[in-house]
Amino acid sequence: MLPEKWKLTQLKNIANVTSSKRIFAHDYVKSGIPFYRSKEIILKSENRNINNEIFISKEKYLELKDKFGAPQENEILISSVGTIGKIYLVSKNDEFYFKDGNLLWIKDLNNIYPSFLAISMKGDKFQKKIIDTTGGSSQRALTIEKLEQLYFPLPPLPEQKKIAAILSTWDRAIEGTEKLLSNSQQQKKAFMQQLLTGKKRLPGFTGEWRKHKLGEITTFMKGKGLSKADISPEGETPCIHYGSLFTEQPATIIETKTLTHTFKGAIFSKRNDVLMPTSDVTPAGLAVASAIEKDNVLLGNDILIIRPKSERLYGPFLSRVIRNSKTQILSLATGTTVFHLYASDMKDFHFLMPPLPEQKTIAAVLTTADEELAAIESDLSRLRQEKKALMQQLLTGKRRVTVD
Repeated sequence: MLPEKWKLTQLKNIANVTSSKRIFAHDYVKSGIPFYRSKEIILKSENRNINNEIFISKEKYLELKDKFGAPQENEILISSVGTIGKIYLVSKNDEFYFKDGNLLWIKDLNNIYPSFLAISMKGDKFQKKIIDTTGGSSQRALTIEKLEQLYFPLPPLPEQKKIAAILSTWDRAIEGTEKLLSNSQQQKKAFMQQLLTGKKRLPGFTGEWRKHKLGEITTFMKGKGLSKADISPEGETPCIHYGSLFTEQPATIIETKTLTHTFKGAIFSKRNDVLMPTSDVTPAGLAVASAIEKDNVLLGNDILIIRPKSERLYGPFLSRVIRNSKTQILSLATGTTVFHLYASDMKDFHFLMPPLPEQKTIAAVLTTADEELAAIESDLSRLRQEKKALMQQLLTGKRRVTVD
């Protein structure tokens, strides 16, 4: 059931759906007018930076623009092969050409507000129609014929503009939060690099930093057992599966989320231990470490347990140092298709170590920075969810706007 004054229309009735003319490799130049493929338009649709790789000459661009046209402000491009359905509304200062076949071009809009059309095409219902019409195979593609026949609800033009204005407000809030998060992440990365190498000292600390090899001040152990099938919400024993070290575990583990039944002969944590995965399909994946601040957590197989001498080395400081030392970890890992990192490798890991009080303060400062980033990420997630819910209501007419 459509709201009053709304109508159901096919895209072909309100716009012209086409593509570009073919550009050949011999037309590429080192600089000039950007030539975008699907991946560049996808990045632009997500407001991400582009490191453009292909250009055509200004002369070639003007020739194509004169004969066949080129994307102009308030026209829309949609990715049609591979990652299908990404929407980009061309902005005022855009000047580019694009690859035929990878992208479809929606222009000559009639009786529809461009921003509203772009927003509608990003909505869940329209995206589902795109998926349904292109099928689920790896070779699926969105054609001009399929796209122009798709239907969507269309309110009167004044209501379209009001809906677009409301959702644009949310977009600006999301974009601002994304930029804040990106800037904060970069600042934290630079700050962490300075703190963990002694290039920046915290107030009140002057003690000398000394270079150590990990094998000099730690002992090594390895976890045992614990497949994913052994993890159970009815279990009695806190546990960590090695797979969680890649994505789920923070630099410092305060509480564990998984439980299992007690295993005979299992290896358990001791507060201040540092945990690392011992195998991964990429060597970079091994450059993760988590300090655990809890005793008696069962540690599964393929977990390298680094047990510091607590009077000299603070686990949460060491986990940060390891995470900040990807290049050195890459040099220590071995393997071809699957990469491994053993105690015999990590004993040669070297780093600068300040006195214990400074280690603890550095770890605390970086934990605070993590919490601040997590708060921004939470705000961003909330804004995205609220916008998604609002889009669902506005684009279906379940929630109507007042038009002056």
